[in-house]
Amino acid sequence: MKLYPGMEQEYEKRHNELWPEMEQMIHAHGGKNYTIFLDKETLTLFAVIEIEDEALWAQGADTAINRKWWDFMADIMETNADNSPVAVALHEIFHLD
Repeated sequence: MKLYPGMEQEYEKRHNELWPEMEQMIHAHGGKNYTIFLDKETLTLFAVIEIEDEALWAQGADTAINRKWWDFMADIMETNADNSPVAVALHEIFHLD
């Protein structure tokens, strides 16, 4: 995902004030240990979340609260036509438990 220039503090502020309904949706759809990192030079966001089940997690995208969140965030980051964040899947090349 990628922020628009100058939106770093606003992005952090909005996440620090995450709506309780959004947090509940994330947990209800099997998400936990959610962390978002920012590359300050490129404004690229890198999100890591543990999920219980990919199908359950995918269902969260179609919830009313998630759509509302996407709309709320659309003015500060690159989005698709439906206001979902533009995201690129990364290829895992190493993992160690």
